[in-house]
Amino acid sequence: MRSRLLPLLIILLAGVLLALGFPLALSQAQAEQQQVVVDRIDDTARFASLAQFVTSTSLPDERRATLQHELDRYHSLYGIRAGVFYRDGRTMAAAPADWRVPGDGQQAGRKGQPDGARAFAEALAGRRSHDPPQVWPWQSDGRIAVASPVIRDGDVAAVVLTDSPTGPMRSRILRGWLAIAVGEAAAMLLALGAALRLTGWVLKPVRTLDRAAHEIATGKLTSRVADSVGPPELRRLAHSFNEMAGNLESVLEQQRAFVADASHQLRNPLSALLLRIELLALELPEGNEEMASVRAEGKRLARVLDDLLDLALAEHSDTAHVQLTDVAEIAAERVAAWRPTAEHKGVELNLAGQSAATGWADPVALSSALDAVVDNAVKFTPEDGTVTVTVRAEGDSVTVETADAGPGLTDEELERVGDRFWRSGRHQNVSGSGLGLSITRALLTGGGAGLSFTHNEPRGLRVLITVPRNAPDAE
Repeated sequence: MRSRLLPLLIILLAGVLLALGFPLALSQAQAEQQQVVVDRIDDTARFASLAQFVTSTSLPDERRATLQHELDRYHSLYGIRAGVFYRDGRTMAAAPADWRVPGDGQQAGRKGQPDGARAFAEALAGRRSHDPPQVWPWQSDGRIAVASPVIRDGDVAAVVLTDSPTGPMRSRILRGWLAIAVGEAAAMLLALGAALRLTGWVLKPVRTLDRAAHEIATGKLTSRVADSVGPPELRRLAHSFNEMAGNLESVLEQQRAFVADASHQLRNPLSALLLRIELLALELPEGNEEMASVRAEGKRLARVLDDLLDLALAEHSDTAHVQLTDVAEIAAERVAAWRPTAEHKGVELNLAGQSAATGWADPVALSSALDAVVDNAVKFTPEDGTVTVTVRAEGDSVTVETADAGPGLTDEELERVGDRFWRSGRHQNVSGSGLGLSITRALLTGGGAGLSFTHNEPRGLRVLITVPRNAPDAE
């Protein structure tokens, strides 16, 4: 949900910033050009007042010389072309001296004519020329033409025309846009931070529910969430979640209690039955095959009941006594304890890897798990085979690997190994109830450890017990 909500917020915030940034950039460019236009209007008005008293069109008089001098100084200082032209386009005074009205003065203002020609035509009508089109920073040839009429005796006697370069103005526009872009980028970063905080705040109840659901899925059935905070919809969801978790815990508790009680209650009549079978066997001839079969089935049933009781007790344990434990030392102890059994069967049992490796585990549960794993490995390894228990510390975990040389399992069987009462069809003649690895997994899970299975090369099975090296989080 975060990956969907966060891009949506970022897109919305970016859209708002762009919607504000583009008009601001346009307004800044227009303001810069308007300032230039206003300055040129003032300049043309001043030149128009000087040109108003120039009456001679043949020989330059003193006033014409003064006007020409002012235009020359203006052009040399600002680099702006300026001129005063009669109605027919002839030059009264201009700087530079060879500058003329762009285009044909008589046809000026028609479609396709330069901006100076249009401005000249508009001034001939007795009014100041309209504001020129907006010049953008990428228009390297853009210029600004402004024209004002010279009125004498109520009629337009001449036109003052200025043609300004736009390089400095375009540079100022670019600098302004750069400042706007930097501001937009900073605002976008702030918006991104706000979006992250907002999505975190909105999704906090959802993350709490997800964490509680994960804890229940991993066996911590007492996990609950607060149902008194947040919006009404999430409060109702949290309340329903707590009810579901409570019902699930109750059902599983009843199931465990039933298995434990059934195993315990069946143990006594089964013991009495086995005793009666033994008494009956005394009256039968020695070596009776049917009696031997009955005895074997009775013992197998007793072993299944014992394993069921152990499984119920392992799953019923809410808290494991997790402490800092020398995993390598426990592995060495269990290998030493099982070595006589392995030697009796003709199997070589070896210990390899690190001699010291500490992790956080329940020592009793870890010992029981290693007993079950080593027992299986020795049981399924043929005579003259080898079982190797390797201890190694890698990253955040300590791994105890038990590799045997038995028949191994197929890929399909690897997916089911560890299920209750499951046994491979190829191993039905080997004694066992199919609960040993289930009990092992329950014991390890309670302490935060893990159990996994994989193929051993060239044959056999590898069982990996993983113990965390970091202390569990405090509740």
